[in-house]
Amino acid sequence: MHYYQFNIGDYKSHTEHLSEMEDLAYRRLLDWYYLHERPIPNDLEEIARQIRMRTHCECIANVLREFFVLADDHWTNKRAESELGKIADKSAKASASANARWGKKDNKIKRLSSDANALRTQSDRNAKAMLHKTQDTIHKTHINPPDGVSSQTWEDFKKLRKAKKAIITERVIDGLRSEASKIGWTLEQALSECLLRGWQSFKADWVQPEKKDVIFQTVPTPVGADRALREIEESRRLSVPMPDNIREKLASLRGMK
Repeated sequence: MHYYQFNIGDYKSHTEHLSEMEDLAYRRLLDWYYLHERPIPNDLEEIARQIRMRTHCECIANVLREFFVLADDHWTNKRAESELGKIADKSAKASASANARWGKKDNKIKRLSSDANALRTQSDRNAKAMLHKTQDTIHKTHINPPDGVSSQTWEDFKKLRKAKKAIITERVIDGLRSEASKIGWTLEQALSECLLRGWQSFKADWVQPEKKDVIFQTVPTPVGADRALREIEESRRLSVPMPDNIREKLASLRGMK
């Protein structure tokens, strides 16, 4: 292991009596213990070489006797063994958890794979059914040019209907022919009109001449046709202007009032 928890206060309370070299030897012995995750071999000169303290074998021996226990030709440390045990337990639990998690994922992947295969089979069936249906529809909606309609006009009309997403059926053709006949047109003429105006269909009402507005005009009755008017006109003809002396006399009388 490359990491371990170090309690400074606990270490200091147990090592204040050590010399500087003994303290260094203890720290290096602990580092070796945790790094290799096993007890220290009972070979003083070799372990001194391992921790780079060849000239301080006596300090190393003092530390081993005080803080380690010799068993099975190895020096063990109670605190170090406890920490290594905790690490081992934690690692085992993490491994078991990972295995369980990956086991669930494997089962899920297998289940999804099975579902995907089933879905693919169903999709293939649906695609085939849709293909057959589309082919049937194409076959049913494929209409040959009607009698009396040129190939060019018919092809252009089909393109127009396709652009407007409208299919052509026998019923559509019959309806166009019926509307054309209402105004005495042929189907060719009706389709040509559709192409000219961009219509996908045709109605007779769309091309019939517009009805002109009817204007009613009142004509005066001739004058001679009415007796009363005739008498008024005759009186106007026979009347003469008023003499000037009489007009002046009347004016003077009006001034006296």
